[in-house]
Amino acid sequence: MRIIPARPSDVPQLLAFRSEAAAWLSRLGTDQWQLPYPAARLLETVEDGTVFMVLDGPVTAATVTVTADGQAGLWTEQELSEPSMFISKLSVARTHGGQNIGGRLLDWAGDRARRAGAEWLRLDAWTTNKDLQAYYLRQGFEYVRTVLDGGAINGGPRVSGWLAQRSTGRTEHGFVDETPEPARLDGA
Repeated sequence: MRIIPARPSDVPQLLAFRSEAAAWLSRLGTDQWQLPYPAARLLETVEDGTVFMVLDGPVTAATVTVTADGQAGLWTEQELSEPSMFISKLSVARTHGGQNIGGRLLDWAGDRARRAGAEWLRLDAWTTNKDLQAYYLRQGFEYVRTVLDGGAINGGPRVSGWLAQRSTGRTEHGFVDETPEPARLDGA
């Protein structure tokens, strides 16, 4: 499997991918991702070069966003001053579920963050999705706190404020990495 940067032409596929994930999550009994994600916002992140896709042959198997920008209102000034990368919108196609692609993608993101000079790989997860939170804990993340104040990107109250982090490090994720080297956080 290969990992590549998403292109603007991939936005409709990525939105459909998210809809598939939302339907699956709904069947599991969570309200995560039930509101549509703004296409213009997704296009911005794709154009910023922070959205990545895992390809299994011609098929998109997974996606993740990895950025140096922490979402406002979630992380303290002290935390934001620490070299960190943030992941979001991790999703694996149902056709590829149960193959540890998500875990491998977290390892890839941690390795990418390390190469950028980050000490921490951080995330904010859905506050009511206890299964997702347990998954991240099993993947080596440590719970930081839950933030309920603020609003969601697509409107309404904050719904993704369960914060966790893990140290970055070199990993063997098993993907053929076809992404450009990440920009260094220290500007070097």
